[in-house]
Amino acid sequence: MRITRTGRRGRRAAALTTTVLTASALLLTGCSSGSGSDASDSNGNITLTVADFGQFGYKEADLFAKYHKLHPKITVKEETTANEQDYYPKLLQQLNTGSGLADVTGIEVGRIKEVVDTQAAKFTDLSKTINVGDWVSWKEKQATASDGTVIGAGTDIGPMSLCYRRDLFQKAGLPTDRDAVAKAVAGGWEDYLKLGEQYKKKAPSGTYFMDSASAMYNAVVSSSAQQYYDASGKPIYKDSPSVQQGWNLAAEAASKKLTHGLAQFTDAWTAALRKGSVATVACPAWMAGQISTNSGDAFKGKWDIAKAPGSTAANWGGSFLAVPKSGKHAKEAAELVKWLTAPEQQAEVFKAIGVFPSNQGAYDLPGVKNATLPYFNNAPIGQIYADEAKTIPEAVLGPKDATIKDTISTQINNMEQRGTKPADAWKAATDAIDKVIG
Repeated sequence: MRITRTGRRGRRAAALTTTVLTASALLLTGCSSGSGSDASDSNGNITLTVADFGQFGYKEADLFAKYHKLHPKITVKEETTANEQDYYPKLLQQLNTGSGLADVTGIEVGRIKEVVDTQAAKFTDLSKTINVGDWVSWKEKQATASDGTVIGAGTDIGPMSLCYRRDLFQKAGLPTDRDAVAKAVAGGWEDYLKLGEQYKKKAPSGTYFMDSASAMYNAVVSSSAQQYYDASGKPIYKDSPSVQQGWNLAAEAASKKLTHGLAQFTDAWTAALRKGSVATVACPAWMAGQISTNSGDAFKGKWDIAKAPGSTAANWGGSFLAVPKSGKHAKEAAELVKWLTAPEQQAEVFKAIGVFPSNQGAYDLPGVKNATLPYFNNAPIGQIYADEAKTIPEAVLGPKDATIKDTISTQINNMEQRGTKPADAWKAATDAIDKVIG
């Protein structure tokens, strides 16, 4: 991932099967200027640039070096921005000026609708190169423009699970077996809060049931087909049933002190994981790497992963690779994207950093199908995530999804941390959003 988005997929690496998790393997690559590539020589050697954010896993899986071996005349250079919120405005500026674009650009799922609606003509139609039917169906639709062109190739998705501390559950008198935990929350996120109330009664001193009510909110909304916009493109977040449900549950969690009140990916959040004061985390596939990295060796085997609450899974996160038409090597860039998003390469990235493939052809590969996480009590994550992926609804996306989500998450954090009344927090959120979307 990309640990970069407030309340969105801030992912780092997770060790799979017998892979040993090390902090050094999880470091984000350095930032770069993001300038486009026109590098070539008289012998036909070219350099392709890939601009992305956070951690896409290609470096960790050594894919660029492997591609060079397969195509000796092509060298791939990755230009990574740590924070997606810094990356995206720069990408828009480059698209508007037609200058500085890389040969391949990453686009986060919270931005894809805006790019499809306003910038599609500036990108190569990848349906001419890639069999887009290999992806989960809704992934293709997210990147498809009104004229049928597909401007982005799906990299990963974020099927939701529930990460929990077995040892803390045991001390609180709760079930510890992952199937039993899944059964306890089978009725949905309301059951999750009921489990939290049980936990609180016997909670080990200094621990909290969940890390963040805003994380739970995002999981609730992400499990619905209708989120912030309707199918006509109208913003409906004020009346959206999933937003109302998520908001009410978050307010309840805050009022009952079931949450640590920590905005995810902050220093305080990572310190809480390191200290061991969090019992559960709403856990899209990429989150396991965050937890294992920040919790450290002291809690290896004490974490586990269960099916997410409810019968409908959520998708939280996911990105795309796109090829600007203005690139001097657009054909070669499209072939690189095709290779990077093929089942075998997506399986390698999953093995390297734990992000789950969007290409369904990867699901039956041994490296995905049989994957387990030693850090999480050998949880069979290949099976868990694949099963969850099958029940993810086709969500309606809007151009300002990311902004709406972040703004609401900020106000949920205010309810947790500052004791802001739900009505005041909601008004602050809606006022701020209305200024952005009009």
